[in-house]
Amino acid sequence: MSLDREKLLSTAADVLTRRPTSSMDDIAKAAGISRATLHRYFAGRDALVRALEQLGLRRLDAALDAARMEEGEAADAVRRVIAATEPLAGFLGFLVTENQLFEPGEQHEGWTRIDGRISALFQRGQQEGTFRIDLSPAWLTEALYALITASAWAVQDGRVAARDSVRMTAELLLGGARRSGEK
Repeated sequence: MSLDREKLLSTAADVLTRRPTSSMDDIAKAAGISRATLHRYFAGRDALVRALEQLGLRRLDAALDAARMEEGEAADAVRRVIAATEPLAGFLGFLVTENQLFEPGEQHEGWTRIDGRISALFQRGQQEGTFRIDLSPAWLTEALYALITASAWAVQDGRVAARDSVRMTAELLLGGARRSGEK
């Protein structure tokens, strides 16, 4: 039987999104394979998480492309980014909180690229006069990640309806980011 690596990574992402402390055994069981087979693809959890990081970066890049971040007003583009990343929110929450992804002083070039894309959107909003200039684009980017992640966890725990999560995330972020008098 041939095992599709991307399908295996997607299964692992689904498992770890729901339960970040899942073991390699749990992931193998969910994929319908033995732990030994899983270890043939990934030597251990570190290798699996690094591969998941690559998958997450590809998915996030695709979501940002789909959001058409360069089009229209910055606030509308932020709403599109939130909507486009919503299906990935739990997975991104796992990746953002996985300690082994971030060594002190180091950041994967893929995260740097994505941070730059999102920061550029917030900077454009500041230049348009929509977003506050006392909040740096880097801070607004981190706030966006935090709210997307918190929204995913609230939906997963049943504290927020999935249908409301995008609107609630956008309104909370934009409500704090907008300059006084902006709608």
